[in-house]
Amino acid sequence: MDRIVGFGRAGLLGTWLALAGVAVPAAEAGAAPRWSFGQTPVWQDEFDYEGAPDPGKWGYDLGGDGWGNNELQYYTDKPANAFVGDGLLTIVAHRQRVNRRNDYTSARLVSRGKGDFLYGRIEFRARLPVGRGTWGALWMLPTDNRYGGWPRSGEIDIMEHVGHDPGRVHVTVHTQAYNHKVGTQRGQATLVEGASQSFHRYRVDWTPERIEGFIDDAPAFAFANEGTGPDAWPFDQRFHLLMNLAVGGDWGGAEGVDAAAFPAWMEVDYVRVYPLVESGQEPATPASAR
Repeated sequence: MDRIVGFGRAGLLGTWLALAGVAVPAAEAGAAPRWSFGQTPVWQDEFDYEGAPDPGKWGYDLGGDGWGNNELQYYTDKPANAFVGDGLLTIVAHRQRVNRRNDYTSARLVSRGKGDFLYGRIEFRARLPVGRGTWGALWMLPTDNRYGGWPRSGEIDIMEHVGHDPGRVHVTVHTQAYNHKVGTQRGQATLVEGASQSFHRYRVDWTPERIEGFIDDAPAFAFANEGTGPDAWPFDQRFHLLMNLAVGGDWGGAEGVDAAAFPAWMEVDYVRVYPLVESGQEPATPASAR
């Protein structure tokens, strides 16, 4: 039978990693895949309610200091910037002057402390924003920063889309060894037809051996654990989810910002997290991620 593992503490995985070293994924060595995923989510938000995002699942990052990328928006917790209705979460960026630095408002929702996960299948179904200067993202950051501040503890970008390059969706990871500040980030871009006109599914499958990205179930990215330590693979700790719509910035604003494109919005139909399963073991209930 199978054993559900991860989601809050390493448990048997930590022992297995220490013994095996995880240098080459079993699937690449010609063996049967070691990992699969449960069929029932252990954490999800279907947005089947009205009003503010569920406070039991989502908090907010607030402020407008550029967020490390010279972004122009001020993140708020106001209903005008993030609300649920008609089965969707909508994040809206408005052209709205806040202070001398911020001429736009938006929202950045985080599951930190409410949904923190070690391994699993994470899937979003979303419709992406339109407009030059928009920068929508569905992604993950470490909860405990075990190896230090960014990029030492890693980042997993499940979906990034900049409005000046419409329809091109990026799946990327950042680590101390591989990150965009030094031009070594590992990622892949895929042209998604109708990404802003219709909903598509964006997911990662995260195991101790590799992170794989998929768009509508089609492979879009793969990053293997080299077995060389946390500079290349800090992904053996809890991560939480983020959903945000930025404005401008080093990448999002690389070709300027079209003020006439605002308000702009990103819609999310659901978020689902499925547990990682280790083949050949007895089933177990996943530990609390809180």
